[in-house]
Amino acid sequence: MSVQAGPRRRLEPDARRAQILSVAVRLFGERGYADVSTTDVARGAGVARGLVNHYFGTKKDLYLEVIRVMLTVPEVAITGLPEGDLPRRVDAIVDWFLDVVSRHSRSWLAAITAGGMAGDTDVDRVIAEAIDDAADAVLHAVGHPAPGPAPHAMARSYVGLAVSTAREWLQRGVLTRVQVHRLLAATLLTMVEQVFPDA
Repeated sequence: MSVQAGPRRRLEPDARRAQILSVAVRLFGERGYADVSTTDVARGAGVARGLVNHYFGTKKDLYLEVIRVMLTVPEVAITGLPEGDLPRRVDAIVDWFLDVVSRHSRSWLAAITAGGMAGDTDVDRVIAEAIDDAADAVLHAVGHPAPGPAPHAMARSYVGLAVSTAREWLQRGVLTRVQVHRLLAATLLTMVEQVFPDA
């Protein structure tokens, strides 16, 4: 499958890097790791292939960055949460998560399932780091920014639940967004109010 060449125009380095990454996110989400080349990414971004290598290194390095971006909760998602009571904050973080995974569903699903690279040590490491970071973000969002090992392990388990329920919605079509939201919000509230205090 050929990739439509993107327009060539001069951009600042950070903007060019972001553009290349955006194209890579889309292509790896559409086709998976084996069926995308750095030439495809370069063509889609309207740049020379050497520029892709300059910013990201190898194809695998680029793919690892795609996974990292798709699975990491950005700081702005946490700092942008509304002030107020816990249910309102939980509602907002769950909404944010569902918005992101639905807007980038193919790329997110490819990233969370390792897009044909499952079992690769580097891919597994990046996914594990993203899950740890997501657990930290969840704890921070609900007012437990420096927990002990037990709450952190519980938060990682919650991230696993979020991933599984999102897949039931987006990939299998068994759950609706409303059902996923209700399950994730109720579970997180219960964890914070009834489980974390005893951990």
